[in-house]
Amino acid sequence: MENVLFICVHNSARSQMAEAFLKKLSGERFHAESAGLEPGKLNPYVVSVMKEVGIDISGNRTKGVMEFLDRSEEFKYIVTVCDAAGRCPVFPGEHEDIHWDIPDPSIMTGIDDEILRQVRVVRDQVRERVEGFLRDHK
Repeated sequence: MENVLFICVHNSARSQMAEAFLKKLSGERFHAESAGLEPGKLNPYVVSVMKEVGIDISGNRTKGVMEFLDRSEEFKYIVTVCDAAGRCPVFPGEHEDIHWDIPDPSIMTGIDDEILRQVRVVRDQVRERVEGFLRDHK
């Protein structure tokens, strides 16, 4: 089983979705984790739109990248899902760095229905990226 770490700024949305989709879609092929540069709180809109596709992340906690560096856990793939790739720490060992530029749900504005609509678009983008990752890494 190959380890994959998804990183974004707060580990509250994009990286959480990517981790959840990879866990659901990959079977036993990959072990997925996610972390943030500055861990925040789980985004309630993200929790809601993931439930719509049958994935419950409401019990997840946000984690910092230092937790994984401190454990000396080795990852085959490190995937940044935000524009903060240059701020990520250097992980030891041999791994492939992948970058996906995905919009940040935490900056979406409007009434609840508008925000949910925007977050659904992000969710679908994340799922498409994870599906592409699985096709490319058989």
